[in-house]
Amino acid sequence: MEMVPSEENQLVLKEIENAAEEPRVLCIVQDTTNAKTVNERLTLNLPASTTLPKLFEDVAHKAGYVNGTFDLAWRKTGDMGSLDPSSEMSLTESGFEPGKRNFLQLTDKDGEQPQIASDESGTASSSGLDDSSQERFIGPLPRDGTVGCSSDYSSPSYSYSSILNKSDTGYVGLVNQAMTCYLNSLLQTLFMTPEFRNALYNWEFEESEEDPVTSIPYQLQRLFLLLQTSKKRAIETTDVTRSFGWDSSEAWQQHDVQELCRVMFDALEQKWKQTEQADLINQLYQGKLKDYVRCLECGYESWRIDTYLDIPLVIRPFGASQAYGSVEEALQAFVQPETLDGANQYFCERCKKKCDARKGLRFLHFPYLLTLQLKRFDFDYTTMHRIKLNDRMSFPEELDMGPFIDVEDEKSPQTESCTDSGAENEGSCHSDQMSNDFSADDGVDEGICLDSASSTERALKPKSSLTFELFSVMVHSGSAAGGHYYACIKSFSDGQWYSFNDQHVSKITQEDIRKTYGGSSGSRGYYSSAFASSTNAYMLIYRLKDPSRNAKYLDCDDFPEHIKHLVQREKESEEQEKRQREIERNTCKIKLFCMHPVKMMAIMENKLEVHKDKTLREATEMAYKLMELDGVVPLDCCRLVKYDEFHEYLERSYEGEEDTPMGLLLGGVKSSYMFDLLLETRRPEQVFQPYKPGEVMVKVHVVDLKTDTVAPPVSIRAYLNQSITEFKQLIAQATELSAETMRVVLERCYNDLRLLYVPNKTLKAEGFFRSNKVFVESSESPDHQVTFTDSLLWKLLDRHGNTIRLFVSLPVQSPGTNITICQKVDGDPEECSEGSKVNRNSVETILEESTEKLKNLSLQQQQGSSTSDSQKSSDTSDFEHIESPSPSQEPDSSSVSAVVAVDNRELENRIRVASGGGAYSDPETQFPGEERSDSEVNNDRSTSSVDSDILSSSHSSDTLCNADSGPIQLANGLDSHSITSSRRSKANEGKKETWDTAEEDSGTDSEYDENGKSKAESYYLYFRAEPYAQEDGSGEGGQKCVLVHVDKRITLSAFKQNLEPFVGVTSTQFKVFRVYANNQEFESVRLNETLSSFSDDNKITIRLGRALKKGEYRVKVYQLLVNDAEPCKFLVDTVFAKGMTVKQSKEELMPQLKDQCKLDLNIDKFRLRKKTWKNPGTVFLDYHVYEEDINISSNWEVFLEVLDGPEKMKSMSQLAVLTRRWTPAQMKLEPFREVVLESSSVEELKEKLSEISGVPLENLEFAKGRGTFPCDISVLEIHQDLDWNPKVSTLNVWPLYICDDGAVVFYRDSTEEPMEQSEDERNELMKRESSRLLKTGHRVSYSPRKEKALKIYLDGGPVKDPGQD
Repeated sequence: MEMVPSEENQLVLKEIENAAEEPRVLCIVQDTTNAKTVNERLTLNLPASTTLPKLFEDVAHKAGYVNGTFDLAWRKTGDMGSLDPSSEMSLTESGFEPGKRNFLQLTDKDGEQPQIASDESGTASSSGLDDSSQERFIGPLPRDGTVGCSSDYSSPSYSYSSILNKSDTGYVGLVNQAMTCYLNSLLQTLFMTPEFRNALYNWEFEESEEDPVTSIPYQLQRLFLLLQTSKKRAIETTDVTRSFGWDSSEAWQQHDVQELCRVMFDALEQKWKQTEQADLINQLYQGKLKDYVRCLECGYESWRIDTYLDIPLVIRPFGASQAYGSVEEALQAFVQPETLDGANQYFCERCKKKCDARKGLRFLHFPYLLTLQLKRFDFDYTTMHRIKLNDRMSFPEELDMGPFIDVEDEKSPQTESCTDSGAENEGSCHSDQMSNDFSADDGVDEGICLDSASSTERALKPKSSLTFELFSVMVHSGSAAGGHYYACIKSFSDGQWYSFNDQHVSKITQEDIRKTYGGSSGSRGYYSSAFASSTNAYMLIYRLKDPSRNAKYLDCDDFPEHIKHLVQREKESEEQEKRQREIERNTCKIKLFCMHPVKMMAIMENKLEVHKDKTLREATEMAYKLMELDGVVPLDCCRLVKYDEFHEYLERSYEGEEDTPMGLLLGGVKSSYMFDLLLETRRPEQVFQPYKPGEVMVKVHVVDLKTDTVAPPVSIRAYLNQSITEFKQLIAQATELSAETMRVVLERCYNDLRLLYVPNKTLKAEGFFRSNKVFVESSESPDHQVTFTDSLLWKLLDRHGNTIRLFVSLPVQSPGTNITICQKVDGDPEECSEGSKVNRNSVETILEESTEKLKNLSLQQQQGSSTSDSQKSSDTSDFEHIESPSPSQEPDSSSVSAVVAVDNRELENRIRVASGGGAYSDPETQFPGEERSDSEVNNDRSTSSVDSDILSSSHSSDTLCNADSGPIQLANGLDSHSITSSRRSKANEGKKETWDTAEEDSGTDSEYDENGKSKAESYYLYFRAEPYAQEDGSGEGGQKCVLVHVDKRITLSAFKQNLEPFVGVTSTQFKVFRVYANNQEFESVRLNETLSSFSDDNKITIRLGRALKKGEYRVKVYQLLVNDAEPCKFLVDTVFAKGMTVKQSKEELMPQLKDQCKLDLNIDKFRLRKKTWKNPGTVFLDYHVYEEDINISSNWEVFLEVLDGPEKMKSMSQLAVLTRRWTPAQMKLEPFREVVLESSSVEELKEKLSEISGVPLENLEFAKGRGTFPCDISVLEIHQDLDWNPKVSTLNVWPLYICDDGAVVFYRDSTEEPMEQSEDERNELMKRESSRLLKTGHRVSYSPRKEKALKIYLDGGPVKDPGQD
């Protein structure tokens, strides 16, 4: 077969090359198998008919890999769907799109890297490569979104994608669960320690004695085996942490790696009791030292033996400005004795008096594995912050510990040995610098030979033999608040250094190790570490150099038998996981929908997971079981069709493709699909309709003008190139209507109705899309000759589009509840019985009579306009045919209105009688049974009511079409042109029963609009209510619900008026609350706003109580207590009105305060002031008027402040400042005192402060408080942290900006020095301040981050207190 070169120097078939007209597919392949190639792209431009095997062959040729050793997958977010190299499908059949870029990823196959084509073995050997050609990386990975990861290091050769690629070092990484980098670093170090790894392998787990899940040694053994034998790039540590007794929350806790090392070793010792490994930790890591005190007069020495697992080395001595430069220098300082003299003299047992003495430490024995902890974390008592010391400290690769060991027996006739049982005690030697372990042996451990089977001890050789070799550096990057750990470890197999950074393992060099010394170029004195790199060594582990003892890693062939069995089990488990991943990789996951034929609920949704090789028939059976249709519908009455959920569009059916694989039907395995599947059902006598690609779906609603109903939809399918005439004939076949008299109305978007009247126009030209909704009407009524926007059809569809269904919960005492309210009068039961008879007249009966009167009125205005009631269901909205009054009949409208008013009054009186005869003619009357609003119940909640729920939504304002010519004033103050023609209302129809008026003017509640026209004549909107029983039974306790169908363009005021007969009181005596999904209620108070933001099935609760009138605002009153721990205390809810003065509102408040809060106040002894969150603001003067001098809004909040004396604020030009004195000599803040200034002068403020405090003016300094009131600050910080004595002359400029009342100002005497405190006193004060500020809810900036104690549970987990939540 002849091949010719094509684009990108690739080889293609000559026949395809010559086929110039064939479309081509552009493939862009990213090689993710190696960090070096992850940023490179391979580009192939192939004919669309190229098969998948040919694609793999071309990619292998271009990438230089052996074909069959890699996978290709779609590069998309989430799970990647792999391509099948054995499939003979073409690129287009596999989902490739010609003319577009198709992105692929080249990935590992079965966890193994691709074989290089030029290499016979198929793997690239790295042994022959020099260090410069190897990928090198050291430092923390810049992992986005991972807490505690430092960002001060970046590697240009590294990208996060390389974590996904298997390391070419041969070592396996560990997955970071969240913040477990410290654990990963320690585990990799232990794994790379031959003596520890081999000893762990020699331990055999007895499953009969312990649960493997909670066995720490067993889970470590499994982890080490996987690190040694797994083909994965990184493995999880969740099994190990589970054996620690940790749950998932522990993964989000940061801990110290040295602390983890100590706790883990303790846990292993406990688990290894009564085994050969019982003393392993001590043999490997434990050393001994002598803690001594020697009298300088007689030479008497007292001493004790202590053990240690690691040596803590101070980076910088306390109070010093220079750090130790090397580990050797720090070790020398560690053993340097200190002299006890003066007040610290030592009481000598021999001299029987206090003498000068020398106290120090001597090393008696070094462990085989020497651990050095560099104490980089310290506490700065100046700033009261925990800090990290980043000073440079070098460490050698080989460390000679000979000079630091006490090899001489220094006992003399003047020296006594402390040999009592307390010689070795718990606690740390040398203050807090040491972590300890203890041995039962008081003698000096002379070393161990781990190679010897008899474990005989050997004496230490002379000093020259105490040479230790560095093999692990655990590095910390970050600050004292958090950071990231990783480990640099040298392999004892080849002497190469590697960086083990969670999932990533790479080769590094000695130069990279030297970068972990820390520090920076040049010296900056005491604060040098603040400018140094935050990436530096934290723990060093050395191994004693002794060829006779140094062990090698066990090979797989040398494993004990129990380990070989474990390896086999792990391999089988890994193979099973691989097979499962392969199945997942070939599984199509797609959304599945189904309309259950029995449950009759909303469309059901599930997720169908089907293997790509399963046929459509098998997938249908799986979907049938998934949707639980067994026994409901026969399987042969179900089929899968291509479905678009968003547009509710059936794209196509799959006739004759029952045996086609799903992978082919769905276009391959993908992470997500641009379509869904629908399991369609039919009745046995029905036949499935074929759905062809290119068809559009149309839902047809048949409209009946005689009954004013809109039928449920009938679905038909049409083509976009069909004409309107053909479309009408198609509808006629489906609905059996006449095509000649048919009117078709398309709803293009919400309430956008378009009459399709051009016969030859195509559906595409009319705006049809995938899924469409039309209304059809076919009758011979004269409505055909009327302009569409003036027709009855328009009005019916307009009502259909704007009517919503609401569930209204009525109060218990409302007549709508059919509860008889009976009171005894003079104990006469007859009167009660008679009253009961009256009350038995239900509100429904009253409404029926009133409805008849309204019908008669409508007939008087327009003869022959008769309609019938219908009901709106979930599928269709049935409306009464209702018209508006005609302006031509204006001379009669006033009389009609008067009749209506009389009938309404009569109706009102009858309802009053039905509700118990209670008089409520006074709208100001407060009902004894008034219910408290949600905000009143939760009166301490300062959340402002969100009244946007009543605002008109964009649905009712921006979806205009077919605007008519005459602008009509609407409820929101806009005309019909500015909204939509659906607002249009003709004036030549009559009013009928349950229609109500919506106010035109959005800014007035008067009876007449600005033109003097009665609002009763302006616009009538649909309202119908019927009793409704709640399904959950919540209404059984006396509360009843009403199901209301209402035009959402109605105002809240008109809506409330319509509800009056059901509530039993006038609209001014009840409140409307909107109920949200979480059952939270908010009061709707804007009477002139419409219900546009409401939607079907929203819930409303009616509560008794005086509703707000125009110009009234509900106000929450809080008491301001400036010197209390909680300065803001809720008092009452009240109502302020526009035009009311502050003094009048105070008079209204006084009786409420006395009754509800037991506060008996004189009107001159308290003030009101602005409240902004928790901050006190402007003081309101008695003569201020609301809405004129003071802006007020709904659900306003205000402070009430009780005065100690007469009001000092008399004018708006004055400024009230809250001041507080800071006394450093006593380390305390005095209570607040208010200072009233006549101007914004700093000089006046200082004079007033000097006057009230007695501090000389020249010594007085002040500073503005920070944050929200009361601007709390720690007494440990206030002296330095605030901006004292700003250089300004007025208060209203930067940096003060004190322009309003209520600002907090601290002041002090500049000559007063802070109190001198001991360290204990300072710590105690710090605890008190921390407790005080936490109670007030203020942040304690100096408080260290609270960390959860690191614990490893030997019994499988912590015991939780059942009493705790």
